[in-house]
This record gives sequence, structure tokens and C-alpha cells, in this order.
Amino acid sequence: MDKKIAVISAILEEPQEVQQRFNEIISEFRGIVKGRTGIPFDQYGISVITIIILGTVDEINSLTGKLGNLKHVSVKTSISKKTIEV
Repeated sequence: MDKKIAVISAILEEPQEVQQRFNEIISEFRGIVKGRTGIPFDQYGISVITIIILGTVDEINSLTGKLGNLKHVSVKTSISKKTIEV
């Protein structure tokens, strides 16, 4: 199965309202999540999160879509050009 490395960047505005659902969605994809970092900017009411993924393009797009549909969440994804055969 061909997989790719991807980085999902998310900005959570009003994180106290959306953080729980955001984490639940990421947990649903825990099999493809390889790393995660988060930096809260409490004074601005924003959190910035990056997620490293190793998965198929469909899996990456599914996760990105679910996160991007959350209110107060902006998401961008970069997918490697190189295919990894697993």
C-alpha cells in the first residue's frame, strides 16, 4: 500500500470551545498520526497545532476534511511528493 508523509497545520480560534472535538477526531486517526505539537497562545485565544501523518492520500484528506469542518478551526496540509511503500 502506497503512503505519503504529510503535515497538517491547524489554528484553533476559541480553543476552549473546539479542543475536545479536535482531539477526538485526531484519536480516530491515531493509527496514522506519528507526531503532534501544540502551542497555546492563551493571551490571544488561539492555539497552533501541527500533526505529522503517515497514511494514504485518502486517509490524509479525510482527517484534514474533518478537522477543517470544525467551527473556529483553520487547516492547511502539505503532502510529500515521494511515495512510501509499506
